[in-house]
Amino acid sequence: MTAVWQFLSRKQGRGGQLTLGDWLSYSYLLVGFLVIFLPVMWILLNSFKSAFQLDKQDISLLPTDYVRVARATVNDVNGKDIFIMSDLPDWVLNWKELDDAERQNIDLTAYISGFSGNEFYVLRSHLGMVDGLARALVEFKNLPDWLPRYSTLPTASKANFDVDAVLASVTSEERRLLSEWLGVKPFKANKLISQILVTAPHPETGEVQQWAVSTINPLYPTTAARSVSGDPSKVVKLPTETMETRRSLRPSWSNYSDPLQGKANNINVNFASCYTNSVLVTIIATVITLLINSMAAFALAKYKFRGQRAFFVMILATLMVPPAVTLVGVFKMITMTGLSGSIWGVIIPGAATPAGVFLLRQYMLTIPEELIEAARMDAASEWKVYWKIVLPLAMPAIAALGILSVIWRWNDLIVPMVAIATAKEAYTIQLCLLEFRGEFFAAEHYRLAMTVVSLIPTTLVFVFLQRYITTGIANTGMK
Repeated sequence: MTAVWQFLSRKQGRGGQLTLGDWLSYSYLLVGFLVIFLPVMWILLNSFKSAFQLDKQDISLLPTDYVRVARATVNDVNGKDIFIMSDLPDWVLNWKELDDAERQNIDLTAYISGFSGNEFYVLRSHLGMVDGLARALVEFKNLPDWLPRYSTLPTASKANFDVDAVLASVTSEERRLLSEWLGVKPFKANKLISQILVTAPHPETGEVQQWAVSTINPLYPTTAARSVSGDPSKVVKLPTETMETRRSLRPSWSNYSDPLQGKANNINVNFASCYTNSVLVTIIATVITLLINSMAAFALAKYKFRGQRAFFVMILATLMVPPAVTLVGVFKMITMTGLSGSIWGVIIPGAATPAGVFLLRQYMLTIPEELIEAARMDAASEWKVYWKIVLPLAMPAIAALGILSVIWRWNDLIVPMVAIATAKEAYTIQLCLLEFRGEFFAAEHYRLAMTVVSLIPTTLVFVFLQRYITTGIANTGMK
């Protein structure tokens, strides 16, 4: 650390005075540090935020949790009833985020038995109990067997079934349960939505009250809110600057543990398996790439044969071909060779890289011919010349290519999408990240956390081995 501080605190001026060059250098260093460091810190801090905090687009840096209440909406023959429910436990507010194991440890029947009226109805819907209770009722009372599929039938087909007669044959509470289950008007799905509890004066009376708001954006001058103690059916515009919230630091460690243990809700892939697949693909592909590229570079650098220059020019010409142009050919090759759905379909297509051949060939040109000739005079085979002499001497360039290959393969998305998109057991880490955003849900808290996990290997490789990259590339082509 002392050496680092001495380097960073150097000054060009006499007597330790800062010159214009010092100000420009330190300003450039600071800007570069912020450009690299701030996005990484933003991703890291946001990866610990809960799904609720991300859904509310909270722009605070720290992973905190608000004191929350619930806004309930119940539909019945009397119309829509909107009310606020306070003091609900966290597991109720976060019910959709719980996995199956966590839900099985909760006695829902015992919990909702302490509620009545509309509070009971909305909790029954929110906790997903309507379907199970309705099916049990159909079986217990031997009701028509078409009831479970009634809600999914088209409107024209529903006219063929007399649902009113079925509802008339049961009690009023049973009729409500079946109506909510079947979606019979005026009974619609009851909703319970988590809201942020804020304290602010009433815009007309000035009385300080508690309000429920869906989100807080400091860029907006006003925020829509509903009164907790007054009439919650009316929406009031509160000045955003007058609102006060209570929050506590609460990192969401489950963002990391759930995907790695295969317990992420609504996600049907195991991120630990994807991580293992990426490690295997990266290691095997890198080894094969180094072998093939070094052999090709050795032949182009140390052998003289007809068409040598033409082959080298053709290899370099492939660098100018956009990868997207070759996707169809790669897909056909993978399909025809039976590699589709296997990690070998990701490894083999990119085994030889023109950039790697060029890098190693230019470096091998610096190896003296006398060493190779001396080895041949000692009866060394061409394989021994390559393995015992050329390969060790070209190790700086090989190390640089190996590090670059690790970064390329680890971050590759296009080839895995072509080769293994239909086999989830073979998914790599980049494909797994796509699973955290579906058509009807977005698990951004999981995706941010797993993005941080996916960045760890390449970051460590680049930080600790970057000197090999710069040394290998800097020495390429030197005589």
